[in-house]
Amino acid sequence: MFHVKPETVAELPADLGPRLECFAEILTRWNGRINLVSPRDLPHLWDRHIADSLQLASLIPPGARLADLGSGGGFPGLIIAIATDAEVTLIESDQRKAAFLREAARAAGARVTVLARRIEEVDIPPVQVVTARALAALPQLLEWSSRLLAPDGFCLFLKGRNVDDELTSAAADWHMAVSRLPSRTNADGTILKLGEITRARHSERATGP
Repeated sequence: MFHVKPETVAELPADLGPRLECFAEILTRWNGRINLVSPRDLPHLWDRHIADSLQLASLIPPGARLADLGSGGGFPGLIIAIATDAEVTLIESDQRKAAFLREAARAAGARVTVLARRIEEVDIPPVQVVTARALAALPQLLEWSSRLLAPDGFCLFLKGRNVDDELTSAAADWHMAVSRLPSRTNADGTILKLGEITRARHSERATGP
C-alpha cells in the first residue's frame, strides 16, 4: 500500500493524507493496465509526482477556477483539486486515462470536470489559472493556454533543467511577466508563474488571416 511520508502528513490538513492515499492506491491499481507513471516510479510516487504537484496548491487563489492541460495520471491538476477543493477542468485526450481521472476524482472527493478531448478542441469559459506538467515545450503551452485564460489569469508550469532555453524560445513570439520559484522536490526543477501573456505583434501577423 502507498503511504504518505509521516513528516509530510503533519504539514497537511487532517483529511488530505487519506484522500491522497486513496488517489495513489487507485493509480497503482490502474497502472497495471495503462501507463499512468513509469513502473519504476511507483515506489517513489510521493516524491516524484504527488509532492511535486502539491507545490502548486499554495499558489492557487481562493475561489479560482483552473484548467489542467494533459492531465494524464492526475499531475498536477487532480492533486491540486484534492488539496485545495478548487474547481478544476482536467483535459486529457486519452479515453482510458480520462476514465482513470474520473474514478480517482470521485473516490478522492475532488471537484473536477474531465474533458476527454484534444486541448485545441476544448471550449470552456475563461479560467484564472492554467497548469501543466511534463507535457510540452513552453511555446506550445502558451499557444494552448492563451485562449483559455481570463484577462487577469496566469499559468503555473512545472519545468526542468531546460527552462532557460524554453523561455528564450517563447520570448520570440510571446510577451509575459515571468516569476520563477525553485522546486522543493527537484534540484533541477523550476515553477514558472506566467501572467500578462500576449502574443508578439509580428507573431500575430504571421498567424493571422
